[in-house]
Amino acid sequence: MPRIDRLDLSVVELRLTHGFTASTHSAKTLLHVVVRATTADGLTGWGEAPVPVDPYYLGETTDTVWSVTRDFLAPAVVGRPWDTVEEFTALYGRVKANNFARCGLEMAAWNLLAATSGRPLATLLGGAARTHVPSGVSVGMDSDHDRLCDTIAGYVGQGYQRVKVKIGPGADVNVLEAIRNRFPELPLMADANCAYTLEDLPRLRDLDAFGLMMIEQPLAWDDLLDHATLQKELATPLCLDESLTSAGRAREALALGSCRVVNIKPARLGGLLEAVRVHDACVAAGVPVWCGGMHDFGISRAANVTLSALPGFTLPGDNSGSDKYFGEDIVTPETRAVDGLIKVPAAAVPYEVKEDFLKAHTRRHVQVTA
Repeated sequence: MPRIDRLDLSVVELRLTHGFTASTHSAKTLLHVVVRATTADGLTGWGEAPVPVDPYYLGETTDTVWSVTRDFLAPAVVGRPWDTVEEFTALYGRVKANNFARCGLEMAAWNLLAATSGRPLATLLGGAARTHVPSGVSVGMDSDHDRLCDTIAGYVGQGYQRVKVKIGPGADVNVLEAIRNRFPELPLMADANCAYTLEDLPRLRDLDAFGLMMIEQPLAWDDLLDHATLQKELATPLCLDESLTSAGRAREALALGSCRVVNIKPARLGGLLEAVRVHDACVAAGVPVWCGGMHDFGISRAANVTLSALPGFTLPGDNSGSDKYFGEDIVTPETRAVDGLIKVPAAAVPYEVKEDFLKAHTRRHVQVTA
């Protein structure tokens, strides 16, 4: 029966190798909250909340995750015994929303459970017997279409199995046309990050011409009904991201016909437990899923890759190699994509956190004890 006697919370800063721009925000530097859970006998489980620094994705920020974890989540679990992750999350069940904060703590519990049981996370999650998962790549907005296509060509040359490009009003048809002219057969999808409304229906219909795998989250971040209306008007499948913050919301979207594909992000859903529930609902409905990313550091990236071993993840995810994002990651070995495939972590403790490197990049730290 694990019991966390000490939690160390750290705000860790890493700089992106290349800045990233979407319709709602841009980023050059990341500030994620890293959680270290330690038992009385010295076993450790690491977690990560890969939260944006600004409130433009789903409202949470580094500062909100820091305060909610420090003041509410951590005190609820320190010194309390639990057997399963379901029991662990029930300890802070009174905390509503704040899914990024919940995910960071829950991830530490999963990794601690793996360490104490000697069973890899893939086994604990019920993953399929897959040794590798397919990887796609996401590229940000770039008004220089030749440069954008050159960037895509580099990733295609590395073997990534699909490309996602960010779009928005005024940077959509022209962008996709340039890409398709150069890569007519490329598995391609477009991510709008909530940039459109139903008034843009004629423009969105134009995107059907580009043979896209899907259009991700074209309408409002909290909408299901308008997406259902839009999906009836388009041949291209819609994929929901921001709108799906729980398994309940996912079931509602499937019942309404709001999408034909689902993006599963543990951080958006409050952790791996809810991510598995969304996966299971989609499998039951015959809807394909893939795993999205949040510019994750190595802790969260490894968890996402492991989640992707579940059988419903039939489409390449966004969890590309760490080297695409950072000069150096906080764990070793780092996640790598080789010929478009990422190895699923097979050990109960699949990486080592580089604590000296972590300390050098820590901007805030607090310890919570029993």
